[in-house]
Amino acid sequence: MVWMAPPLLFLLVAEVLVVFACREYEGLARASGLSTPPLVPVAATMLTVASFASLTPGFASLLDLVLMTALVAVGAMTLLQWQGGRDAVGATAAALFPLLYLGLPIGAMVAVRDARGPQGLFLLMLTVFSSDTAQYYTGRAFGRTPLAPVISPKKTIEGAIGGFFCGAAVLALVGHWWLPGVPIALRALLGVAVVALGIAGDLFESMLKRSAGVKDSSALIPGHGGILDRIDALLFAAPIYYVVLRYV
Repeated sequence: MVWMAPPLLFLLVAEVLVVFACREYEGLARASGLSTPPLVPVAATMLTVASFASLTPGFASLLDLVLMTALVAVGAMTLLQWQGGRDAVGATAAALFPLLYLGLPIGAMVAVRDARGPQGLFLLMLTVFSSDTAQYYTGRAFGRTPLAPVISPKKTIEGAIGGFFCGAAVLALVGHWWLPGVPIALRALLGVAVVALGIAGDLFESMLKRSAGVKDSSALIPGHGGILDRIDALLFAAPIYYVVLRYV
């Protein structure tokens, strides 16, 4: 899909991904004792993603309208659902969070593909996936010091170091062809930032699952968990990648 799909099909696939991810997020929220309004957060998150697309020139500038409308709509839905408990702040925040946690990063990936082509987006994915693989094997071979024992006991500092070297090298070297015009020093720094935020994104989703008392976000992908388990690192890495390519 990244390499071959026309823009409209790619956006539709991204929206389907958002729907599954939102459903998994709602399951984590329920397991944590927080109820979210039906449909409205999902629709708002889908509109957030669509506002990044360049398919319709006027729609790409509507992100502020989408976010403000979502704030009012989700707030009103939470108001109608509240039963007098002590969860009003948590439930409202949980309902609005998918717009930021899912809508903005996935929208950023859509925008990167529109602006930099398939290779620009795939370089981000390749950097994150290469770093994840290096973290796993470096951690197994040399890992001794836990990175975040409360959240993910198997992750080690040594594994993270391996991920930094591999991820930064991939973005710096492959970016020579896939990010033409970006200096190698900036590519290397961007690689370090992408890896660091990818690790943070992985740990963040692990924190959500551990807080909810579940092992995987869902059983959608046998042996791998759910959509959130597959894209957790990208959700934190994509925004910095998008910001640097657009503004720096």
